[in-house]
Amino acid sequence: MRSLVAEQRHAGEPAWHHLSDEEALGRLDSGHDGLSAHEAAQRLSTHGPNRLPEPKTRGPLLRFLAQFHNLLIYVLLVAGVVTALLQHWLDAVVIFGVVLINAVIGFVQEGKAEDALKAIRGMLSPHAMVWRDGRLVTVDAAELVPGDLVQLQSGDKVPADLRLLRAKGLQIEEAPLTGESVPVDKGVAALPPETPLADRRCMAYSGTLVTHGLGAGLVAATGAGTEIGRISAMVANVEQLTTPLLRQIAQFGRWLTAAILVLASVSFAFGILVRDYTAAEMFLASVGLAVAAIPEGLPAIMTITLAIGVQRMAGRNAIIRRLPAVETLGTVGIICSDKTGTLTRNAMTVAAIQTGERRLTLTGAGYDPHGTFMEDEDVVRPQEDARLTEALRAAALCNDAALEQTEGGAWRVHGDPMEGALLVAAVKAGLDLEAASKRYPRTDLIPFESGHRFMATLHHSHAGESFIYLKGAPEAVLGMCAYQRSPDGEAPLERATWEARVEAMAAAGQRVLAVAVKPAQPHRSELDFADVDTDLTLLALFGLMDPPRQEAIEAVGTCQAAGIRVKMITGDHAATARAIAAQVGLENPDDALTGTELDALDDAALRQRAREVDVYARVTPEHKLRLVQLLQESGAVVAMTGDGVNDAPALKRADVGVAMGINGTEAAKEAAEMVLADDNFASIANAVEEGRTVYDNLRKAILFILPTNGGEALVVLGAILFGFHQFPLTPVQILWVNMITAVTLALALAFEPPEPGVMARPPRNARQPVLTPLFLWRIAYVSLILTAGTFGLFLWEDYQGASIEQARTVAVNTLIMFEIFYLFNSRYMTASVLNREGFLGNRYVLYAVGLLLLFQLAFTYLPPMQALFGTAAIGAGIWLRIVLVAASVLFIVELEKALGRRWRQRLPAASREAAVGS
Repeated sequence: MRSLVAEQRHAGEPAWHHLSDEEALGRLDSGHDGLSAHEAAQRLSTHGPNRLPEPKTRGPLLRFLAQFHNLLIYVLLVAGVVTALLQHWLDAVVIFGVVLINAVIGFVQEGKAEDALKAIRGMLSPHAMVWRDGRLVTVDAAELVPGDLVQLQSGDKVPADLRLLRAKGLQIEEAPLTGESVPVDKGVAALPPETPLADRRCMAYSGTLVTHGLGAGLVAATGAGTEIGRISAMVANVEQLTTPLLRQIAQFGRWLTAAILVLASVSFAFGILVRDYTAAEMFLASVGLAVAAIPEGLPAIMTITLAIGVQRMAGRNAIIRRLPAVETLGTVGIICSDKTGTLTRNAMTVAAIQTGERRLTLTGAGYDPHGTFMEDEDVVRPQEDARLTEALRAAALCNDAALEQTEGGAWRVHGDPMEGALLVAAVKAGLDLEAASKRYPRTDLIPFESGHRFMATLHHSHAGESFIYLKGAPEAVLGMCAYQRSPDGEAPLERATWEARVEAMAAAGQRVLAVAVKPAQPHRSELDFADVDTDLTLLALFGLMDPPRQEAIEAVGTCQAAGIRVKMITGDHAATARAIAAQVGLENPDDALTGTELDALDDAALRQRAREVDVYARVTPEHKLRLVQLLQESGAVVAMTGDGVNDAPALKRADVGVAMGINGTEAAKEAAEMVLADDNFASIANAVEEGRTVYDNLRKAILFILPTNGGEALVVLGAILFGFHQFPLTPVQILWVNMITAVTLALALAFEPPEPGVMARPPRNARQPVLTPLFLWRIAYVSLILTAGTFGLFLWEDYQGASIEQARTVAVNTLIMFEIFYLFNSRYMTASVLNREGFLGNRYVLYAVGLLLLFQLAFTYLPPMQALFGTAAIGAGIWLRIVLVAASVLFIVELEKALGRRWRQRLPAASREAAVGS
């Protein structure tokens, strides 16, 4: 059963690659001279311009207002209104400022997501050369219509989807659309209807680039009907998922809102009915309770913690475009990676050379011409092997590429990357390319074309000798060879042996080229096909591949140790994909699914296969999107990497879309949440580590902030229960504690380094709430400690006859000192902090403590602050009492941690992991 996506894609349109030239012309009512200008104008009014449609989007005002549609934001707005009613304008401005900043960030990020569609539209060619009224003219590409005959030449961007009618040496780079790592040779022969997109040699697709040769094609589809148009529609229709953290915070906001409303209502009724408070008194008490329970600083701390994570990731070559994606990285369980340029170097390299009796491998990768020749485990000196030297010279001279070293020392190739790889192999063998071309200058050539699949060059020496070098596809070259080079000269060709060698190299994921030679008549100056039809001598086979990055191999191992499954999804051939998968160490490299096989599976069958298969080859944009969706439906949090416009729909749908910064298209970058500055898979592993650290630090901040709110709320609630008419804390003092501890102590936790073993634990469950049982217990436990100490010292001061201002000052400072000591507890959720690292391992904690103490001295002793907050000066003896009481939280919480660790050690391993995760 074919997938629904595939059915929809092919419904109602002819398979243009399956039609012959004449059938395509007849279907489009066109001719070999194209259309008349009058007919083109009529078709333009029928079909519309060759542009991608503009998507319907919300206006800026609606998008901005939508950022406030969140329960936690509503809670903050209520807090702002309450503080404004209390005429504490500074705090109200701060709270409203936090809400506004969050809204602006969301507004900007949503606008960037919509830029993905604009980036795809920007890939279309602005102009086209087209035959009109029998003449070749240049027109705006938007004026192209089905049936137009378009001329193509090297350097052109294909302006529409074309059925090719003529092709001479035509090569088109389709990597943005198909993921194919090298330019594709084009022809005109019709193909079977089931031929996948990447293998449709008789088609040229809009947005791709002509790299070589000439051609002409019949416009088969324009605008939204093109392959790139379908992808644009997919991007527009793909639902962009919210992150786990945002879902959890929304849930937390609902719980918190409900709890505050219930608590305030119950306490209001209790105060009036039981304690005989007036309605006005209980209104102020309920306001104080609500202000105490609302963590005003939490959204700001979350935003700042994520922003710090973004900065740290940028230092490790991972650029974050959407702030919440930082945290999502910590939940990733599957990474669907592109092959070319991400797991591999995106630089073709000669990996092996097969001469008559020797099979040699080459070290070194990329275009840097440093490396050695190996036979088994032995190093070979290529200069001592005449047959190998001749084969390398032939590959270098029958070649149109050029090798250049840039000013920065890097090497690059101008021309076909496979030809460039042959030059690099020759230089590794010690061949002087410039000297060789001068010693054996080229006289004539037969350029490579897909019809004959070889390139031949005619050379002469300065002694008057002439000879032909030829390279090309093995199946074509072997048919022209009668001999093979042997130690004794020429020997009859053992074709079956060479064919077996070709199959072995191809099975290893290598692209194979054959190189041959033939003597020519002395002083010959021209070359034609009859000269190379027969009697060539085969010199060698060259196996080329895009080798894996060493750092990618290590990163895949790191991900697997962290419980993350890596899957390769590529537009390349299955054999190449399997070979690279084995080299980088994927869990199941031998089992590969092709795009055709994917279409044959329904969603249920593919969902089952997707759990087992790690290699997907010859896939289309629909296949990538379908795989991501099915993996997500299976409960996985999926990261997807890509560089082409064909990757944009899957990048947008993935929980974390990762685009390539160097070779990636703008469409891919705009659809992604993260861009790799170095196009390296290892940077994804680094980003996952940072993502896990950011989430840990967010949890630590929450675990630190909420007991403060709990303690304050319990102090106010206790005063109501016991019938106090003078509350230990006023609403304005509560706001001071909430905001000042958030911007100092809680912020310091955003700089916490990764905990040991952060990449040795499995990904956390994305559905696990922020407030786990362990968190709820710790929040309640610490809240009671803070309440007991704060209430106790307030009562003691009141018993000693102190003024209400002094008693409240003691209560506030006690609460602050509790927070300072509890900050050290919060650095590790379960591990002990009673060691040097626990106290000195994060210098920002010490800075925050020092800064907060200065704030509290000002709060206590400066007259303007005393007038603003209703505080009074206190003596040194009182400070000592405050510090002794507050220090108790450090040891009481560490005792609770120790008991918890001992309990977890007695559990079975699986239960122990679950308990730690909670």
